[in-house]
Amino acid sequence: MMTAMALSRRLQVGALAVALVLGAYVLCLSAEWRPSCFDQPLGCFHGLVPSISSPPPRKVTSRQRDQPPPTSPPTSPPPPERLPQPQFLKTQATSTVKPPHLPLNGSSSDADAAAAGEAPPPTTAATPTEPPFIGDAYMSEDVAPQTTCPAGVRGRLRASEFGGRVLERVPVLQAAKHATPEQYQRLSRYPGTHGWGGVDYKSARVEGLTTELTRVSPLWTALLDTLSVLNSSANWQMLDDWTRRGNGSECSRCAVVGNGGILKDSGKGPEIDGHHYVFRTNGAILKGFEQDVGARTTHYTFSTNTLMNSLRSYAGAGYRGPPVSEETRYVFLPDHDRDYLLMKAAATRTAVERGPERYKDPLKYFGEDVSAEKLKMYHPDFIRYLRNRFLRSHALNTKYKDIYRPSTGAVMLLAALHTCDQVSAYGFMTPDYKNYSDHYYDSSYRPVGFFINHDLRMEMNLWQQLNQAGLIRLYTRH
Repeated sequence: MMTAMALSRRLQVGALAVALVLGAYVLCLSAEWRPSCFDQPLGCFHGLVPSISSPPPRKVTSRQRDQPPPTSPPTSPPPPERLPQPQFLKTQATSTVKPPHLPLNGSSSDADAAAAGEAPPPTTAATPTEPPFIGDAYMSEDVAPQTTCPAGVRGRLRASEFGGRVLERVPVLQAAKHATPEQYQRLSRYPGTHGWGGVDYKSARVEGLTTELTRVSPLWTALLDTLSVLNSSANWQMLDDWTRRGNGSECSRCAVVGNGGILKDSGKGPEIDGHHYVFRTNGAILKGFEQDVGARTTHYTFSTNTLMNSLRSYAGAGYRGPPVSEETRYVFLPDHDRDYLLMKAAATRTAVERGPERYKDPLKYFGEDVSAEKLKMYHPDFIRYLRNRFLRSHALNTKYKDIYRPSTGAVMLLAALHTCDQVSAYGFMTPDYKNYSDHYYDSSYRPVGFFINHDLRMEMNLWQQLNQAGLIRLYTRH
């Protein structure tokens, strides 16, 4: 009996000893692992919770602080889906431009690869703050500068606070060389003036036009018909006659003239006419107002819609159509099929084939001396680039996003900024716009009209910023 009791005690002591040893072993293991758990947060639970790494804090520059915040909250978006690589002209030294991710109305400085002369990496799809309709990827081509100006505005633009927005190789004008099925497939995703969406296209070769015209002509539609006639260097160079007009000057001087009431009684006419080039737009009435706005027009920017609206709205003030002279070039802003149809009619000196202007004679608008060499048309990539990089309005977050675009005057002024060496702007909206009538030719005061398809206040702020940066010389009454 005693022997059995002694044996039971020994077994209990032994079990206790084993339990103590095991407990000590577990405590030792815990003490050994604890540092690794603290060094790697959530590392001890790696099998249950995905590993999370926080990005480094983003450095905010003084320029970024001046920009309004993006409309979407800065959440961490899912990885962007990759877009198909756009196909570019085989005859051009082209590349795909990877845009910086811009906040709304903001900018980013990134062009290290471009500065080093390297091809940028492939473009990716837009993030949730850049929805697909934005399309911040553009055609890129090398265009030799037309002047040798040592201090032109384009160089200063690169070095300014706007440098992160600028893409110098986006074509300003479109021409026959851009009419490829690959480009149509890419640009047909964007509607209105920002692409070729809604503009019919039939695949036919631009090469061999003479031999193929008879066979395929019935199948050709507005886009290819129009662009096939824009086949000379005069069509894709804004300052096509610089060699003759420059008169030995190194720098091209451009006056860009809006129709704002601020020009009334300004006496700026002789100064405007003293520039190498004079840009005008829409209801530009010159007769009787030469002392204030000048008499010359080298570039007239319009869309078919704005031209017809101007003929209706400003006839009483004396508007009879675009300025007509030997030096005048007509720069179409393509909003619809109508622009391509009128362009083709003017280039071929034939009546408009179809649409609202059917059977109308383009010589009525552009004069008897109009020719294909006097016609130009903005590239939809350029318009979309201006919208996305310089005038990215809150209207893009509304149901009106597809009809919003920079105003015709804004496109004209920013096109001059991308092609001229010195730019002076007259008749554009300034902060004291309420002191002046809508137009310089108004017989009585009319307030400026605001519409959802343009953001005139944003444009006004941009002109102020460009003027303060010394990139344009903006006429004001102060």
